Amino acid sequence: MTSPTPADEALICSARGCRAPAVWALRWNNPRLHDTARRKTWLACADHRESLGAFLDARGFLREVVAVPQSPTLEG
Repeated sequence: MTSPTPADEALICSARGCRAPAVWALRWNNPRLHDTARRKTWLACADHRESLGAFLDARGFLREVVAVPQSPTLEG
């Protein structure tokens, strides 16, 4: 039996302790640290989309929210 590749693994919500499948990609950057074109990605399930988005938005980091199938390749 072979190990699954990253493309085969389910995308999981980034909220601490959550293991639910991700349905949203919250694309963000910290303008003090990142080039304006760079985007980092947090994944969110339906239950955590609002709380993760509010956390990023309160800091001025949130740039866009897209459905996971439309998300570009995830960046670290």
